[in-house]
Amino acid sequence: MGKVSVRDFNDFDRKIASLKDAQEWCEVARYSPDEKFLAFASHDNNLYVYSVSDEGAYTLYKSFAKHNSFVTAFDWSADSSYIRTVCGAYEKLYFNIAEKTHDSAGLSNTKDTVWATTSVKLGWDVNGVHPSGEDGTHINQVMASPDRSLLVSCDDWGLVNIYNYPAVDNTHQANSYTGHSEHVVRAAFTPDSQRMFTIGGQDKALIQWKRK
Repeated sequence: MGKVSVRDFNDFDRKIASLKDAQEWCEVARYSPDEKFLAFASHDNNLYVYSVSDEGAYTLYKSFAKHNSFVTAFDWSADSSYIRTVCGAYEKLYFNIAEKTHDSAGLSNTKDTVWATTSVKLGWDVNGVHPSGEDGTHINQVMASPDRSLLVSCDDWGLVNIYNYPAVDNTHQANSYTGHSEHVVRAAFTPDSQRMFTIGGQDKALIQWKRK
């Protein structure tokens, strides 16, 4: 329905805020590294950014309506000044948070930017996860480890594919692991990059992986 519920981390029954601006369900939500903003991406094609006060109040800061399809992934810059997004139409856009604007030259303006996460599946550093001849739709998500040594892709064939990061072209070979019965939709690393969690779509299973 689009509503986002913010809960107390120590008591999930305690609701902090209920955010109702999105008109369709939200696929991704992520706090900024400085924890002053909460952004979430909706299937109504919009990116919503809320400011978070010191008292924990949430206020709509900006709604970015530039995509032509539902937003599937986004990353904050490490300094919380930019967001980069990818949508179902394979547009990759950049938004300047301080100026509340879409930056049409964002690719060049952020060439030296350090990103807090790497979860968008378009870019020079993740090109190698897309097999030659495939249109890319079977890759549901990518995620780089916090230490920037590994890159994981989650695909429609139930595979969790691990590459060395960056994976710039199709010469990179993956170690692929099974465990999910159907498509894999999400992956996330622990802060020390030693463990990873994946979520299956049809099986609704959460699997923990340990690095060796």
